[in-house]
Amino acid sequence: MKINILSPGRFHVCDLARELAAHGHDVRFYSFVPKSRTHKFGLPDACARPVLIWVVLPLILSRVLGKMGLSNWANHAVNWWLDLVVSCLMEPCDVVIAMSGIFHRSITRAKSKWGSKILIERGSRHILSQKKILDELRLLNSKAKTVSESDVWHELRDYEIADRIVVPSRHVVESFVEFGVAEKRLFGNPYGVDLSMFSPTFTPSGKPTVLMTGSWCYRKGCDFLAEAMKETGYRLLHAGPQGDCPFPTEGWFETVGVLDQSILKNTYARAHVFVLPSREDGWGLVLAQALACGLSIVCSDKTGGRDLLEMMDDKNKVIIINSGDVDALREGIVKAMSFALDCQGLRQISESAREQMSWKAYGERYHHFLTNLVNGSKHE
Repeated sequence: MKINILSPGRFHVCDLARELAAHGHDVRFYSFVPKSRTHKFGLPDACARPVLIWVVLPLILSRVLGKMGLSNWANHAVNWWLDLVVSCLMEPCDVVIAMSGIFHRSITRAKSKWGSKILIERGSRHILSQKKILDELRLLNSKAKTVSESDVWHELRDYEIADRIVVPSRHVVESFVEFGVAEKRLFGNPYGVDLSMFSPTFTPSGKPTVLMTGSWCYRKGCDFLAEAMKETGYRLLHAGPQGDCPFPTEGWFETVGVLDQSILKNTYARAHVFVLPSREDGWGLVLAQALACGLSIVCSDKTGGRDLLEMMDDKNKVIIINSGDVDALREGIVKAMSFALDCQGLRQISESAREQMSWKAYGERYHHFLTNLVNGSKHE
């Protein structure tokens, strides 16, 4: 198949482009990302279609407008120009895979001119579900970012035209069904993880340690985590930037700041249990990274935890709690710690679980889905 993949940045779809190209498809990856960078992530140069040169001036203008407090307007202006450029440069194709809310002109042209199948990549819950959750955060922080009405309009417009909407987890599927999207129009495909970068680690010695990586913010439930940790007697280690949630001031908390992903495994190796109690997180790539390093994980039902649990042979590796339930979160952490401390030496998940979590498996699932979708339409 001839497949056009449209994205502003690398995201997970650069990995998707690489995997689909490995299956023999004629893939073109349109993005801001230069060939020198996509090449580092294994994408053949022949697949890369960088468009940054066409968008440099709008990007510079958007930074100026952002400093003037007009960042939302500026972002939409850049996306509009990017969509216009891609719609003009895009080559004929059988399938378009586009990040949601950005490329409406491009996907409309491909569908009307070439009869292309349109797949929209949505990494989070249905936009209306996401907006409801983020609006509620403003009760905790009046400056918390939410979803604009313009974002809602752009997303809903793409949902309508898409032949299929591709999402990473079961709870995201359920959010779309809740807002009236037929499940048959959805394709749930969990993201992969770089297994060469995240491999089994040894159980650390010393004080029982809980790890959370990513922005320390309300959206990721860090206020729940801080409250749950108070009575455990464990140490809490954080890697990442500080977001809109205040850091704990107690001695059991430590943050190491932002780390390059290439050395993140060393931080996973310092902890026994990984926790992500998000209010809203479409997948939570860090959960897969932690599992690949052998840690037990505790996560909310608003992450990809349920999907990861299905991949595990050892079901004790994943504990899922309801988002916002601090008591259940504390109990889950204590339970996971008990399992983790019983595991001495090299800690690892089964080879079959690792295979299911790989980018290769992600690409294979996508390849089979596209084959059935396109072949099925030919026989209708």
